[in-house]
Formats: sequence, C-alpha cells, structure tokens
Amino acid sequence: MKTAAVFVVFASLFIVHVQGQAKTSVRRCLCQGPAANVVRIKNIEKIEFHPASASCENVEIIVIMKNGAGKRCLNPNSEFTQKYIMTALKKKWVHLIQI
Repeated sequence: MKTAAVFVVFASLFIVHVQGQAKTSVRRCLCQGPAANVVRIKNIEKIEFHPASASCENVEIIVIMKNGAGKRCLNPNSEFTQKYIMTALKKKWVHLIQI
C-alpha cells in the first residue's frame, strides 16, 4: 500500500513538473521574414545586436530608424552590414550599438 502511495505522489509531481516546463521548440526571434541587405546610414538612430541564444538560433542585427520610421532587421551576412558594423566599432560609435 505504501509503495502505491509513494508511486502516486512521485507520478503527480512528475506530471506537474512536465506541464510547467516551457516548450523549447518555440522560436522567439525578433526578426521574422527576410532581412534588409542595405539601409540608409543617415537614417539610423541606433543599432541593436542580438547574438544567437537558446530562444533564437540566429544572430540578429536590428537598426532603429530616426524620426519614428520603425525598426529594420539587417542581414548579418550582407557586405553592407559587416562593413557598417565594423566601421561603427572602429570609430567607437558605441552609443549607437546596444548589445
């Protein structure tokens, strides 16, 4: 009888634990759909860099545009993005880049 009671307690704890876990297969990337290869540099207010993580396997580079024009995702593999990010780092435009 005690064995059955212990089994029921452990089984119910296991079920509660499994139900409380988040699904890891759900992707929560900020960039959905195709990313831009080029944007006008003079219209960029800030750059956000999001490295790959457990919630999103992609490296995401998001630029916040001036004058409330919204956000744009940049293709991290495009030549423009790589040159612009490197220029920003070399010129110490740290105020533009948020990690």
